[in-house]
Amino acid sequence: MSPAEYAFEKPLHWVGSAKKDLLMFPESVVDYFGYALGLVQQGGFPPASKPWKGEGPGVFELVEDFRGGAYRVAYTVRFEGANYVLHCYQKKSPSGIRTGRISVELIRERLRVAQADYRTRYGQKT
Repeated sequence: MSPAEYAFEKPLHWVGSAKKDLLMFPESVVDYFGYALGLVQQGGFPPASKPWKGEGPGVFELVEDFRGGAYRVAYTVRFEGANYVLHCYQKKSPSGIRTGRISVELIRERLRVAQADYRTRYGQKT
């Protein structure tokens, strides 16, 4: 990738404890998600990404399974000038494939925080 292409990389902002939470994952999972989020910053769509249901367009979830653990990163590309990582968590749902209520609510709340931060930082509507 040429230096000129890096000029189009969107900033990546972390909401709440998302970055600290990501860094608690196994090293190979952190590396994988770091690479995937770099693709997102470049405008790409990582293969492990899927739409997050419930918050409308522009919210996605990265998925990685490692040694029996299910790791997730929720992020949004909804804003023209920046991307936001909303939540990083290890999925431990007792109800099978369904994401836990606490994580769903946290993603919803952090999306609101990201919208407010975007307006403050960039002076633009979402």
